Amino acid sequence: MNMLRLKALLGAGCFSLALVGAAMHPAHAGGLERGWYDIDLLFDPAQITGEVTGTYVMPQRDLKNARDADPSDGDLTALGRSSTARDTESYWVPNVGIKIGMGPVDCLGDYSQPIGAFSNPGANWAGAQSNVETKVESEAFGATCSYKMDVGKGQFRLIGGVFHEDVSGFKEQLVAPIPAMFGTGIGRLDLEGDGWGWRAGVAYEIPEIALRASLVYNSAVKLDNLSGTLDLTQVPGFINPANPLLGSVTDVYGSSEVPESVELKLQSGIAPGWLAFGSIKWVNWSVLQSIPFCPTSTQGVLACTTTSPARATSLDLLYRDGWTVAAGIGHKFNEQWSGAAGIAWDRGTTTGLSTQTDTWTVNAGVAYTPTKNVELRLGGALGVLTSGHIHSVVGSDGVTYGTDYTADFGNDLVSAISGSVKVKW
Repeated sequence: MNMLRLKALLGAGCFSLALVGAAMHPAHAGGLERGWYDIDLLFDPAQITGEVTGTYVMPQRDLKNARDADPSDGDLTALGRSSTARDTESYWVPNVGIKIGMGPVDCLGDYSQPIGAFSNPGANWAGAQSNVETKVESEAFGATCSYKMDVGKGQFRLIGGVFHEDVSGFKEQLVAPIPAMFGTGIGRLDLEGDGWGWRAGVAYEIPEIALRASLVYNSAVKLDNLSGTLDLTQVPGFINPANPLLGSVTDVYGSSEVPESVELKLQSGIAPGWLAFGSIKWVNWSVLQSIPFCPTSTQGVLACTTTSPARATSLDLLYRDGWTVAAGIGHKFNEQWSGAAGIAWDRGTTTGLSTQTDTWTVNAGVAYTPTKNVELRLGGALGVLTSGHIHSVVGSDGVTYGTDYTADFGNDLVSAISGSVKVKW
């Protein structure tokens, strides 16, 4: 078959397939991952392209056999608290982008929510002294450009950009099981911070055969200005007279980061009307171990570390690095309809403190192009959150974390639906 015929069969529709497949990464990835960073719109061949995407994820992780492992602060198991709980909540992941091409230069402006978490098992279970409700949210605005040049049969791109990320959230946990007349016994940590990141990468494309290979690095976003409050007004001081923070709201500070990542993506036409694509991504989640927070009044006086006497509380994650591998195949049925299907594996980031074990996901989607300027996409995913056990872990600092409770969890389901609208000028 000659090259012109192959180009006609592997045209813009197959680029749409690659975007359908790339958007359906594991529906509930490890660490704090939500939408992460996606710059695929930068490669759209139109001069101006706008896109709005929304994904609704429904993880169904259930805990069982939960048992209070530290009765010294009140044995919740003996008090009859439930041994089961739903550890996850459903959530939306939006993404908005607009790409403008000017000769060899393409630029993309986008809005995303790269990280997040939402868990709400409640106060009436045996692990409430570890978690009653936790929520993390983020917003990122980015600007990414590429410069392309002819190399061999295709085009080589240099990619670079910056992004600003705001992160906020809270965590509630039961500090002490006390009679209702004295308060709920629940403490709440509220935090917010922001920082800048940058990205750099390269790509090579041969449009005639729908071939593209890209390698992109996203830097860490340093959150050195994390600040917030520790609200212990529902925990009366007589519980522990030696703790001056009980019964009050204390301003606290700390530092953390959104980790760096590297992602390799590949796609190529393999037969008339057929496209294969795949990706592999590494995220440095292991930088998030125990994150201490200290009273603002001690800043500059005492170091804020996990073993410091100034430490008021901490977020104990003890993650390991995350790896995501995905592959799929797409087909262009006609000038208006195309479809794609794939499979993905996400290596769990837990070392024992959370339920973030390996995730396996299958996904499928269709793209409908009623005119050359409009494209509609709809996709779905179904996956398995693999089983495991929550237990205490000794950190690299020699401290034992996760002593509040133990629990088991089986193989659970996660599902997701995704839709998008793309307009080209």
